[in-house]
Amino acid sequence: MQRGCFLIVLLCINVWFPLYANADQIVLSLPDALERGIENNLNLKKNLVDLTAAEYSAKRLWSEIFPTISASLGAGYASPLFSGNGPKAGKENFPVSAGLSINMTLNAGIPYSIKNIKLAYQARLLNFEDALNQLEIQITKNFYSLIADRDNLAVLADMLNLAQLQLDRNQVAFKNGLVGELTLMQSQLSMQNARYSLSAARSAYATRMGDFLVQLGIAQDADATLEGKIEIVKIEADAEQLIKDNLSRRPDIVSKRQEIERLENAQKQATLSGKAPSLTLGVNWNSTRLFDPFTDRISGSATLNIPIDPWIPGTGRNQSVRNAKYAIEKARLDLQSAENAAAAQIRSLAANLRNSWDSIEIARLSLSVAERGHELTQQGFRNGTVDSLKLEDARNNLATARQRLLQSELAYFNMILDISAALNIGWKDLMK
Repeated sequence: MQRGCFLIVLLCINVWFPLYANADQIVLSLPDALERGIENNLNLKKNLVDLTAAEYSAKRLWSEIFPTISASLGAGYASPLFSGNGPKAGKENFPVSAGLSINMTLNAGIPYSIKNIKLAYQARLLNFEDALNQLEIQITKNFYSLIADRDNLAVLADMLNLAQLQLDRNQVAFKNGLVGELTLMQSQLSMQNARYSLSAARSAYATRMGDFLVQLGIAQDADATLEGKIEIVKIEADAEQLIKDNLSRRPDIVSKRQEIERLENAQKQATLSGKAPSLTLGVNWNSTRLFDPFTDRISGSATLNIPIDPWIPGTGRNQSVRNAKYAIEKARLDLQSAENAAAAQIRSLAANLRNSWDSIEIARLSLSVAERGHELTQQGFRNGTVDSLKLEDARNNLATARQRLLQSELAYFNMILDISAALNIGWKDLMK
């Protein structure tokens, strides 16, 4: 709640600061990206509008029992149709009337109506915090996906350097008659392929970076770099313990429970408002001559209304009360279904998390093998025992192994984000 209120204040302030100067480079860390993304997200601001409206009603619960007040003021002209003296231009020809009416109806269902107003505010606050949490997860995923893309660019640049270095060596060897023309042409093709792969990856990275900057409220063509790296640790996720400790805190589960409570309050309100007696109090003041105590009239009334038809089975109002009970039963079944689905999701994510770590270990081993294989293949090529095609294959295997490890680590990190979202806890807390 405190975290949500702090971010509400942050959004309400909405003070504009220049995000960057055209000549300056923006360096974005994850906290910077989260702050800017939250400040500039339109959907979150719309949720804030709904939350503000619900909060306004929750702080003015007295309006549920506030009386209805109405005032009237009128003027007219009156004169006898036949009069020997003719009309008199006096006040009696232009009577002025005024009135004031105050009415208030009290019934036993009002307390439950007040409870539902409070519950509506809590539901809006829950929706806002859930939307905020989902936005943070989305920004975090996009941020570290770009980090992985950036690291992949470094891998491709390294492959281009290796291909260029091999081409330089083959050109020298070709001039000295140590390698044939086909070997030289193969090394030229390898260098061009590596250059194309790097160029295509840079274009894709620039596009994704532009989309990410727009999400943060920054110009798409801004000069921005990301500060950070993917750091993961092995997490031993006990699915059953996680379900036991965190299932009840999931926003969808909390929302289902709130819906049950709202329907129970609505059912009690309908029952008491429809079947219980209600008291109507009224006060009226009327004056035909403004503020003349001799002609002003004041009256008061108290009426006890006792409904009859809701007690008769089959009537419309009786069916409304019964339908409210059925709605509660359905909401409880929905809650049970949601809890079962959430538990299954957490178990699946925990299993996938374990399998993903195995994938990382395999990728690390594959990288070690590829590095050693590339080193031995280079040595064999220099000794003349390995041809250029095998050297290119070894270089490609090395690039693939590095990329596989990057993707495995990114996939594992995204699973950490997914399971933390499913448990409604911070991903850093889960990693600890």
